[in-house]
Amino acid sequence: MDLIKQYRQAADKSCFILGATGESGKALVKELVRLKPFHKVVLIGRRRVDYDNAELKQLDQRIVDFDHLENHRADFQGFDVGYCCLGTTRGKSGADGFVKVEHDYVVGAARLAKEGGLQHFHLVSSMGVNENSFLLYGSTKGRTDREVSEMGFERTSVYRPGVLMVNREESRPLEAITRCVLKPVAYLAPTLITTPIETLARAMIMNTVLEQPAGAEIVDNKRIHLLGNMLNNVDPHAIKDFKTEL
Repeated sequence: MDLIKQYRQAADKSCFILGATGESGKALVKELVRLKPFHKVVLIGRRRVDYDNAELKQLDQRIVDFDHLENHRADFQGFDVGYCCLGTTRGKSGADGFVKVEHDYVVGAARLAKEGGLQHFHLVSSMGVNENSFLLYGSTKGRTDREVSEMGFERTSVYRPGVLMVNREESRPLEAITRCVLKPVAYLAPTLITTPIETLARAMIMNTVLEQPAGAEIVDNKRIHLLGNMLNNVDPHAIKDFKTEL
């Protein structure tokens, strides 16, 4: 907690979040507002998010057309840190839509952020992805990870969590069954193939405030747990409304 206070007091830092309506994005917004490492938090997305909590209502929100990101350069300028939690499924968006969201939108937003002077870019990916995979999921995410990591940010952190343990608002029956089956695994070997959503969010924040070498890194599931657990002694109910080198 002292590290977060020191980080905030060191300078008037700001961050943006892409994908604040997804489960990892929602958890990250909650933790950022609770822990307050930044003087300014901005949500960038396709639509406005309606919050009931008074503190969350005060967040700056910028609406962009991801299919025409070139028209939104100003919305990505002047940030110190960017968190990308964008994501979809092939079942929801189709093969072309999956590639558009998981690659085109992410890479396009990262380029604008780099042009705008961003220093540290965080990207939520997934365990086991590989650009050379025969599967669309793994190959697309792997390509995105590589291209973002090669953009030359002062720091790039690509998180590869396991199965995210969260009760999604969006109906995904197969994932729900998988999480149920994996509950004993999560209990006996928590860092093996599962990741609580709150642990991921806290890991991203802790990895932001820790002094680390410049360059691109892969934050694997074991390290996500290590970083996230550093904040586990902080009260998680302050707001009640609610990832190895390349």
